[in-house]
Amino acid sequence: MAIILGIDPGSRITGYGVIQCNGRSQIYLGSGCIRTASEDFPYRLKQIFDGVSEIIRQYQPDLFAIERVFMAKNPDSALKLGQARGAAIVAATNANLPVAEYSATQIKSSVVGTGRAEKSQVQHMVQQILKLPAAPQADAADALGVAICHFHTSQSLIALGGRANAQTYGRYK
Repeated sequence: MAIILGIDPGSRITGYGVIQCNGRSQIYLGSGCIRTASEDFPYRLKQIFDGVSEIIRQYQPDLFAIERVFMAKNPDSALKLGQARGAAIVAATNANLPVAEYSATQIKSSVVGTGRAEKSQVQHMVQQILKLPAAPQADAADALGVAICHFHTSQSLIALGGRANAQTYGRYK
């Protein structure tokens, strides 16, 4: 049994999703968004770090997964996204969590079956997979998708090479 924290980073809104894995099943534990309130960018990074740290304290995850930076049309936006990711990753490493990173294409393929899925499709499939009464907010759904992707990747590694192979990808119980 492992708890996975998934993060969809953003400099204004960072989504988070937490699932518990029992064998092949995934159980929803929580999700939401860290919304930064400041115009001061360094302070927004602190809010992301503090928010992720609090989620880690609250849920005590075993594993941490985050979406990789994609190269946006605006280089400044990509740099800010990378810094937001960094704040979240430092919070995870401060808690001694192994960090796994996935591209948006990998996440969408794992959750929806195609790497070109729309946000609404990810929301719908996350709702179906986790048996939620309603679709989660888009950023929270993306973060839950990151956690589901990590679970599926770990399951594939176990099938291919056993638990020792999966453990090199993160502490899996």
